[in-house]
Amino acid sequence: MKVVVDTTLCTGHGRCYALAPDVFGADDFGHCEILVTEPLTEVQRAQAKLGADNCPERAIAVHD
Repeated sequence: MKVVVDTTLCTGHGRCYALAPDVFGADDFGHCEILVTEPLTEVQRAQAKLGADNCPERAIAVHD
């Protein structure tokens, strides 16, 4: 699984890192950054999908 953030779409709502703090964090401007590298654990996979599903801008993509 690969998690990708389109930084041109992210506006920093923070839902991703609020819901999935083991996978996503905030940069200095409050925009999403990925905290983990592959391979992801099952818990991290579930959190990555939750964060992506709740992004209002659809800036996060999860590829299996």
